[in-house]
Amino acid sequence: MTDWHDAANADMMQVFGAPQALLVRGAGCTVWDADGTGYLDFLGGIAVNALGHAHPVMVAAISRQAAELIHVSNYFVTPPQLELAARLKRLTGAGERGRVYFSNSGAEANEAAFKLARLNNGGGSRTRILALNGSFHGRTMGALALTGKPSIQTDFAPLPGGVTHIDSTIETLEAELDETVAALIVEPIQGEAGVVELPDGYLAAARELTERHGALLILDEVQTGAGRTGSWFAFQRAGIVPDAVTLAKGMGGGFPIGALVTFGAASDLFTPGKHGSTFSGNPLGTATANAVLGEIEDAGLVENARVRGEQLRELVLGIGSPLITEVRGRGLLLGIGLAHPVANDLVGAALTSGLIINAPNPTTIRLAPPLIIGDDELRLFDERFRAALETLGTPNEGTP
Repeated sequence: MTDWHDAANADMMQVFGAPQALLVRGAGCTVWDADGTGYLDFLGGIAVNALGHAHPVMVAAISRQAAELIHVSNYFVTPPQLELAARLKRLTGAGERGRVYFSNSGAEANEAAFKLARLNNGGGSRTRILALNGSFHGRTMGALALTGKPSIQTDFAPLPGGVTHIDSTIETLEAELDETVAALIVEPIQGEAGVVELPDGYLAAARELTERHGALLILDEVQTGAGRTGSWFAFQRAGIVPDAVTLAKGMGGGFPIGALVTFGAASDLFTPGKHGSTFSGNPLGTATANAVLGEIEDAGLVENARVRGEQLRELVLGIGSPLITEVRGRGLLLGIGLAHPVANDLVGAALTSGLIINAPNPTTIRLAPPLIIGDDELRLFDERFRAALETLGTPNEGTP
């Protein structure tokens, strides 16, 4: 058999860098590589595997739906599509006027949100969209234009125009938001920036200012939604009602699916022919997402994310390592701040110790484990994360 490293280099497009392992199966919060080595998965496919791996509810839903109906065109509607749309309206609080558009990923959901913003043009007077510095909304061209990371935009200029990136302060928002703005799009927690929360009161101020000036408030909950932060959606902690929310990742538990949910008058902006996708709302994807969200709800996993997230935060801080400066985030989306830029080294040491974590930047470790974690997983994380830290040594022992 061809060595998997060689096969990856020879056959795969080189957009993700060198793969760390060849994973062949998973169960619960553990995955195994081709050599039989097991790893505790505390990244969860980057906040995707809400129910872990091979969860029986997901397996049953996929098998059952695959035997009935996998795909039809959008000239028709299917029962799981209708069920999921109603479920998302209920969980987000979109209400009777809410509407749902299904996509195949978070980037596609944000592309739809971009077009929604363009439709709120005030007869041509609203020409700008505001987004935040450090934000990440996807890598397709529209989503990339919304993303506040010049380093990953440069090679693809010119991007779709009309986007202004601003600092995430209330003062800057007050200064920039006026009648020329069609929409403001924000992540309640910036995951790719290192799990960075918005300032206190930011979402409430954003809601008041967008309403005052006739702009849409669009919340990107691709990473924070579906119970990840200890509430169904992070915006609900702020007690606000947005105009639109984008979702993906955890809502499908690993099956590719996303959604744009609109509230109130924003639901009237899209009309037939303005947007679409061949695979939008396909029966297999929507049936799977229904099963995932249903299990999260029935098993109390939103509350589990809140409780286990607090335990995980205390556990990390309790290690007492001089390398660890803080723990940011909410629920089971946490960022461990490091005193030195050694996050990539720590990720490698953790993998050797049987633990999968992630470094969104050189001074941050991101944790986004399945929402099903319990005492056993926390104990194993503690053992393996400590072992990884010991491998690196302390900053006084040669850490840069």
